[in-house]
Amino acid sequence: MSDSHTTQPPAAASLKAGGVHDIPLAVPDLRGREAELLQECVRDNWVSSAGPHVTRFEKAIADLAGRREAVACVNGTAALTAALSGLGIGAGDLVIVPDWTFAATANAVVHAGAAPIFADVSVDDWCLDPDSAATAMKRHGDRIKAAIVVDPSGKVAAPSRIAKLQEQIGCLILEDAAGAIGARREGAAAGSLGHVSTFSFNGNKTVTAGGGGMIVTDDTDLAVRVRHLTTQARVGQDYRHDAIGFNFRMTNLNAALGLAQLERLDDMIAAKRALAKRYKNHIAGRNDLRFMPFDSGDGLDSGWLSNVMAASEKDARSLLAHLASARIGARMFWCSLSAQAPYSTFHTVDVPVSRLLTDRVVSLPSSSQLTDEEMERVLAALDGWRGTAMAAA
Repeated sequence: MSDSHTTQPPAAASLKAGGVHDIPLAVPDLRGREAELLQECVRDNWVSSAGPHVTRFEKAIADLAGRREAVACVNGTAALTAALSGLGIGAGDLVIVPDWTFAATANAVVHAGAAPIFADVSVDDWCLDPDSAATAMKRHGDRIKAAIVVDPSGKVAAPSRIAKLQEQIGCLILEDAAGAIGARREGAAAGSLGHVSTFSFNGNKTVTAGGGGMIVTDDTDLAVRVRHLTTQARVGQDYRHDAIGFNFRMTNLNAALGLAQLERLDDMIAAKRALAKRYKNHIAGRNDLRFMPFDSGDGLDSGWLSNVMAASEKDARSLLAHLASARIGARMFWCSLSAQAPYSTFHTVDVPVSRLLTDRVVSLPSSSQLTDEEMERVLAALDGWRGTAMAAA
């Protein structure tokens, strides 16, 4: 994929979606054939959870991830939940989950009837730490059935570390590639790791379908089973069922939107990568801000969201307030799940890096249609703020 960036005028929808901010955090880039494909759905009367665009979208995502099978779902959380259920993971089982991730990763485990056990992330890439996961396995190995590896901020978890993780814990590996579509690491594409992987097509993702998710795998039997579960486990055309199923299928409307987005995937990723590089280079000499792990030399990150880390929660919230005063959208990123009330009763190993990152990581404007003028405004606002110096990394 190209790293070049062609400046284009902002879409009107971008300004409207910004709300109180002139420059929003992240909005859909709908400058392609989205309206045309949606009109096809209406014209052909394919608007529900069936239709030709669903099948095409499944094949396109499977090909992108280098997988044999794909099953479209209503959202990323549903995709994870259905994948876990399809693997037979449920009551009494534990699933290793990074403590520093979006809540949906852990929620899907609970929705499937199992329980998360929280492990730490690595300081150098913010992905699940294999040694921490191995510690979890030593303590609760008899109940641990799987581990979910999350690709944060458009960075794929390192396949070599996943191989080490598989060797150390010996259970099923699932990849939550929700926001990493189009990224690669060590020659592996996002969505290609482990026994099964999932994507999200929420409104803030690089490729959005308005909603939606996808399960991808090389296991045909699993794909058949998951597809059955996501359609209420219905047998034939009668109202008979052979399992407790879900109403998780994606609509043809969502798939049409996603297909139009995929036509411009390389351009959108190139734009996001260019933004990330500008942020990284712009703050390189500062000791009060640190850019997220990006392009570590073994692959290409997608730049889904550009994040910076401040010295403390106080500094991070000060930065957010400063950007808001300049009408620039920004947001605190993930927080340690085990430190929050809904997850406090689940097992947790030591998670120092997760706690270190909590309340210190701020997401900056990352829309693929961000103009040079808007980017200059954001950079100028960053120049106008100073925080506490951090120790060298």
